[in-house]
Amino acid sequence: MMLVLSYLAALAIGIPLGLIGGGGSIMTIPVLVYLFKVDPVSATAYSLFVVGVSSLFGVVPKYRQGLVDLKRGLVFGIPSIISVFLTRKIIVPAIPAVLYSSPDFEITKAFLMMTLFAVLMVFASVSMIRDRRSEEEEQSQSVSAKNNLGIILEGFLIGMLTGFVGAGGGFLIIPALVYLGKLPMKKAVGTSLLIISANSLFGFTGDLLSRKMDWQLLLTVTSLAVVGIFVGHSLSHKVDGPKLKRGFGWFVLVMGVYIIVQQLFFPLPHAR
Repeated sequence: MMLVLSYLAALAIGIPLGLIGGGGSIMTIPVLVYLFKVDPVSATAYSLFVVGVSSLFGVVPKYRQGLVDLKRGLVFGIPSIISVFLTRKIIVPAIPAVLYSSPDFEITKAFLMMTLFAVLMVFASVSMIRDRRSEEEEQSQSVSAKNNLGIILEGFLIGMLTGFVGAGGGFLIIPALVYLGKLPMKKAVGTSLLIISANSLFGFTGDLLSRKMDWQLLLTVTSLAVVGIFVGHSLSHKVDGPKLKRGFGWFVLVMGVYIIVQQLFFPLPHAR
């Protein structure tokens, strides 16, 4: 029974990626740690591979429908990939495992990273839920050089987050593409999958040579997630852009609050 539940959960990893262009990495690490009994450090690396490969498969149908903006993807993706590399190689190793310790409370590197991740999710979700502009209005707006600069800066920052916590960052990529890149929601979803795939797979290469991989488990979970992303893609046809944006915002808000509560009261057994 537990094995069946584990496989269903692996399938569910891809559904939010196909439907809303993000959220898969939030689900992947708990699924790997609690259901497949992978240690948290390895789960971070495995998550990058699972999300990266499944997102790459998800790009294909979106691209065929004209829902991937390659120009915005490059403007956002190149600084993001550079930032992932710098964060993995320089910044993360320089942060101490324990930043503060007292008899009653301890702030670890893992706690700081996940809490920051969740707080940013909450802020991003509020902007998505409150916005009431139509998809047509979004499409009519022009993109200036200032917008591109904002996309580059946010790409660099999200690359840092990807390097810190092993997540694709779709919950922040999509708002950046919508508000700075002026893309309609459905095209932002498709473009975000391209960026998530590049970020995640590039991040995974940092662990590829230094860590022993359980390829049988990794490929099984990834295959199920790929199936899930096509299920999510098929469901996305039934939801219009503004509703999809607000639904995505509520999803991100719930996940952000969940992570904050989990980190404060039921933290994952992060290795230091």
